[in-house]
Amino acid sequence: MPRRPAIAWALYDWADSAFATTVMAGFFPVFFKQYWAADLTVTESSFWLGLANGFAGLLVVILAPLLGTLADCMGGHKRWLTLFALLGVLSTALLPLAAQGHWPLAAMLYMVAVVGFSGSNVFYDSLLPKVAGGESLERVSSLGYSLGYLGGGLLFAVQVLMVSKPGLFGLVDTASAVKVAFVTTALWWFVFSIPLVLWVREEGGRAIRWGQDLRLAVDRLGRTLRHVRALPETFLFLVAYWFYIDGVDTIIRMAVDFGLALGFGSGDLMKALLITQFVGFPAALVFGYLGERWGAKQGIGLAIIAYLLIAIWGSRIQAVGEFYLLAVSVGMVQGGIQALSRSLFARLIPPGCEGEFFGFYNMLGKFAVVLGPVLMGLVAHLSGDTRLSILSVTLLFLIGGALLLRVDVARGEVQARGFRVHNGD
Repeated sequence: MPRRPAIAWALYDWADSAFATTVMAGFFPVFFKQYWAADLTVTESSFWLGLANGFAGLLVVILAPLLGTLADCMGGHKRWLTLFALLGVLSTALLPLAAQGHWPLAAMLYMVAVVGFSGSNVFYDSLLPKVAGGESLERVSSLGYSLGYLGGGLLFAVQVLMVSKPGLFGLVDTASAVKVAFVTTALWWFVFSIPLVLWVREEGGRAIRWGQDLRLAVDRLGRTLRHVRALPETFLFLVAYWFYIDGVDTIIRMAVDFGLALGFGSGDLMKALLITQFVGFPAALVFGYLGERWGAKQGIGLAIIAYLLIAIWGSRIQAVGEFYLLAVSVGMVQGGIQALSRSLFARLIPPGCEGEFFGFYNMLGKFAVVLGPVLMGLVAHLSGDTRLSILSVTLLFLIGGALLLRVDVARGEVQARGFRVHNGD
């Protein structure tokens, strides 16, 4: 069994996944359109919501590698994680203060919360090698994702019931229930972050010397690209990761729109989201076991094959029952491919450069969902067939899988260890 620090680390996924499920994927997009931006047209509210997401993502893309490098320079990954987690918690808790029609305030609070959520995950990922040994990386990484699916799913299930039947909870209407959902999400995130703060130990850390530390971080950030290029297997894996995770994220983010385009109701889509969450819990644990027995690379390859079949099947579904089965299939591989990708990358980075490299890794993750939506939109436009458009995503999995086959993990681990010795990092 993992040691207590590893369990405390994994519990942070249980904590912050509530934000990803309840706020990002669940209630905020709908509540923004129907409550805060009800006076705007549908296209205007979609524009501002998309702009809020895009601007928050851009901030994280810019900040992630810089912050990771800064943490490496001065130590204290846990300190930075705590700072960004508190930023996300407070912003989420303040969302109910935005009155009806005050969509600019709601959008601003949402952007700050997303930056807190994404920024904390840069440092969360970089702590993985500090709480798990080489033989347990896959198991601990998968434990985190599995707890995230379970925790986010349990809270979301209660919140869906609360929103659908507010009277059972002593609430006057749906709007009040959604606001309570935001507050309970913030509390959940805060409370279950405490074990990581108490039990995960990290050596080093000193007072911040802003001018000197920022200059040092910028210098090291400039070297990060050269560092990655100097590690051929690490670089090849990152390119492969960028392609196949783009396909994964495209399916995650386009699933609701795809279901709506097929004529399925919003209630059906919420059920499908819950199904994905609860299936993802045991499935991520299974993939962690497979990663230990077969190797993380082989487990990722299995998930890529599954995603290829999912995309082909998705283009042919007719009934809502098939959509539920599709949600089950996605849940079986979604957490697994994410967890094993994180643990495999942890094996391919030089010791002492965790924040720097994981900042770059998270930046690539945020740059994902670029090719996929463009491919889907282009195919849909040229063919006039929404079902056919999802087949274009298979191209991303094929390219990512082909590049992954060329990654030599054993050689990459040797290169990473030797890199630290030769470069003094």
